Amino acid sequence: MPGMYVVILAGGGGTRLRPLSRDDRPKPFLPLVDGRTLIQHTVDRLPSSVSGVWVVADGRYRALIHAQVPGATILEEPQGRNTAAAIALATLAIDRPGDEVMVVLPADHAIADEEGFRRVVAAAAGSLATGAFGVGDPLVTLGIQVDRPATEYGYLQPVLHRGANLDGLQAYPLLAFEEKPTPERAVALWAESGVAWNAGMFLWRRRAIRQVLNRYTNLIGALGPAVESGDAQELALAYATLRTRSIDYEVMEPAAADGCVLMAAMDVGWSDIGGWTALLGAIGARGTGRVVMPDDHAVIGAQDLAIVPLAGGLAIASGPSTIHADSPAALLVGAAPDRDKVEQLLARVAALEAHES
Repeated sequence: MPGMYVVILAGGGGTRLRPLSRDDRPKPFLPLVDGRTLIQHTVDRLPSSVSGVWVVADGRYRALIHAQVPGATILEEPQGRNTAAAIALATLAIDRPGDEVMVVLPADHAIADEEGFRRVVAAAAGSLATGAFGVGDPLVTLGIQVDRPATEYGYLQPVLHRGANLDGLQAYPLLAFEEKPTPERAVALWAESGVAWNAGMFLWRRRAIRQVLNRYTNLIGALGPAVESGDAQELALAYATLRTRSIDYEVMEPAAADGCVLMAAMDVGWSDIGGWTALLGAIGARGTGRVVMPDDHAVIGAQDLAIVPLAGGLAIASGPSTIHADSPAALLVGAAPDRDKVEQLLARVAALEAHES
């Protein structure tokens, strides 16, 4: 089996978790579900066979990355241009053999069954990313079981009749990779047998991702000279010319249409903690939540809570009252019975910030 290394994408701003997530400390660097931060958990659950970890992030998070995952190598982006540019940069800048398997993971997801996740990644690296179903250098994506017609996720449509169990994985060639559908299309996809959500977790050989980046995008040509020169200013100028596009739109959709993508089904208790409702669920609290922006206002009911910035930290307000926020606040609806869990969340974040300051 070829070597395996990991690229962690830490570029998300976590705007749907404000005011908990901020520009100077976004979601990956927060201890949301327990005392470890999301990026720390991302590293904790890697298979032991991983031979190197790189984190692609904005340079302003260098100190946070060093403090939280000191064994990782940091690959700085001049500015955020979404996942297609981040992956292209990693493909160019990380000098590894072309047949080694690159595992690409978001830095800000939560997984309940971490041992199960290790098994999935190790098996997918050995049995799928090195070639399967007649595809010599495939792109492999990990699919999550669909439980509702969500519009915030991409959908994976497998060729069910060609599915097989490979090294304990239920795997399929992919018929189509469809990003963020309309509500009507999401309902139709939800009804299809075997359809899965795209978790944004990928495995491929370095040569495989270079081939498709060249085929479907201009990213290798745009960034290659700057990466080769090692000149930070030249890289910044190259980044400034790029479109802000995800790897899903730029590569995975056309590659699936061309028969180059394989899917491994994964059931490990996954959540992207994409907003306050998902975060409340992850910490075992009831209720729903949303961000209240400064130009908005919200009524806090008797069973609701609000998280508001106060005196350099965060405070909990309860209803009945009204939020007129000067900065982003969070409205947690029906969360009053679980106030203790919300308080524990805020205490974890405050303790980490005090420790790292």
